[in-house]
Amino acid sequence: MRTIRVLLADDHNLIRAGLRLVVAQQPDFVVAGEAENGRQAVALASQLKPDVVVMDIKMPDLNGIEACHQIREALPETQVVMLSMHSDEAYVLRALKAGARAYLLKDSAEADLARAIRAAAEGKSFFSPAVGKVLLEDYMRKLQRTGAEDSYELLSPREREVLQLVAEGKSSKEIASLLNLSVYTVETHRAKLMQKLNLRSVPEVILYAVRKGIIS
Repeated sequence: MRTIRVLLADDHNLIRAGLRLVVAQQPDFVVAGEAENGRQAVALASQLKPDVVVMDIKMPDLNGIEACHQIREALPETQVVMLSMHSDEAYVLRALKAGARAYLLKDSAEADLARAIRAAAEGKSFFSPAVGKVLLEDYMRKLQRTGAEDSYELLSPREREVLQLVAEGKSSKEIASLLNLSVYTVETHRAKLMQKLNLRSVPEVILYAVRKGIIS
């Protein structure tokens, strides 16, 4: 059984203690270290090279978004689970653009943390159910307000496959291998689906897939 090494970063001792308790209950998890601010989280991640960093989005000295960006830039193999009190799309998108793999609301962390860590360690996305619900409601309101139709129906079956794999964090090379296609063909499908859905970046693809229930 693979051991997943976890770095916990939160400036509140009680919250860190709660996170530590959840992690300690999992036989395949181990707490590699703890940080109480963003700058310390970056330094410890560089030193300890954990598999997953569980990090509060708001921390002193260096906020979680910037700390996440620095960690992911220096340690591409280390994934980040972002903790937040905010479920609106702007916060989620900022976290994804910084490189976070999962986004958890603090009030559901006890129930969802273990699943989020495992998903992130496997390179998959994970969101609190309440986040997915808010994103879907925002999306439906946007469709109603603009009178637009759901453009997902415009995608071909292959484009839908590629959409899910991109949202799961797989590279074009990995998708090409999985689907037995050339990288050029995958890139073509990727460009077409993003054009049809009016998406401009991988974080936006991930948010779209969450809204549609394609990924959790």
